Amino acid sequence: MIPPGSTLGILGGGQLGRMTALAAARLGYSCHVFAPEPDSPAFAVARHTCASYEDRAALEAFADSVSVVTLEFENVPVAALEILARRVRVRPDATVLAVTQDRLAEKRFLEARGFPLARYRDVRSREDAGRALAELGDRGVLKTTRLGYDGRGQRIVASPGEAAEAFAALGGGPQVLETFVTFEREISVVTARRADGARASYPPVENRHEHHILRTTLAPAPIAPALAREAVALAEAIAEALGVVGLLAVEMFVTGESGLLVNELAPRPHNSGHWTLDACPVSQFEQLVRAICDLPLGDPTPFAAAVMDNLLGEEVHAWPRLLAEPGARLHLYGKREVRPGRKMGHVTRLFPLAGGLTR
Repeated sequence: MIPPGSTLGILGGGQLGRMTALAAARLGYSCHVFAPEPDSPAFAVARHTCASYEDRAALEAFADSVSVVTLEFENVPVAALEILARRVRVRPDATVLAVTQDRLAEKRFLEARGFPLARYRDVRSREDAGRALAELGDRGVLKTTRLGYDGRGQRIVASPGEAAEAFAALGGGPQVLETFVTFEREISVVTARRADGARASYPPVENRHEHHILRTTLAPAPIAPALAREAVALAEAIAEALGVVGLLAVEMFVTGESGLLVNELAPRPHNSGHWTLDACPVSQFEQLVRAICDLPLGDPTPFAAAVMDNLLGEEVHAWPRLLAEPGARLHLYGKREVRPGRKMGHVTRLFPLAGGLTR
């Protein structure tokens, strides 16, 4: 075990790193955050290094200051993790990151191991894009293989011509075309795994998006118990196959005919797991700390149902009203610049578990 009193390293300085550092402090750990952005929200609550992920000397000094390193987002160069791993434990490791930060590598990994996912094609040119859509059907989603999130780096296309144009509009680099999935709802499961294989999973939640950005999470998802068990088993199997040490969030589509289809993976805390801060004995952030430090995993069973709403852009200015609302649990991320669609905070409201959520 890595005992309390040790220092944990976090790559990435966003709100996920901030909330991880706060959870670590509850258990007696200090955190050292490494990120290139000088206004990183996590810098306000932890020791920090502001440097490029390509700065070898800074990475080595960072590694020597901590007992273990984890991720708060996956857009970190694999080479940075490889440098760190020569001096300190990195959880999850570079092999996990290499798969999950590249959509094509991720899909090939899942497909090779028989996990269910939508049909897709590798796209390297305008001609590939048009041909791929003709093969897959009437509609598809063209995505960059890297750096896409919250709707960035993707286009819905409905003809080979549109697909070719979208390929150019997305920068012309490596892309993947997925067949358009008509789904009943999107759900996700956050699962934790220790190095010895011990695991703990939160129940599936339903995610509702607005302009491709997560707007609301309903926890637990209003789905049949058998489907919930299937979703958890699927997430745990993927985490085992990847060899994740830490957290893995698995986004899935619930479809009428194909059952569950895996959409995307994230080897870190996830926006759809924020409700665990207020409705579970152990939050996803504390669970990450427990997993990477080889501590006993906490109980993920919720004691309340929850609805989590993101505060996007100017919505953060509603904080006085939300603070005055009985039962509303407000979390602000300390971001200085307000931009349209930027996640500035979230608010969680709790409800009795009996009967589930119907909102």
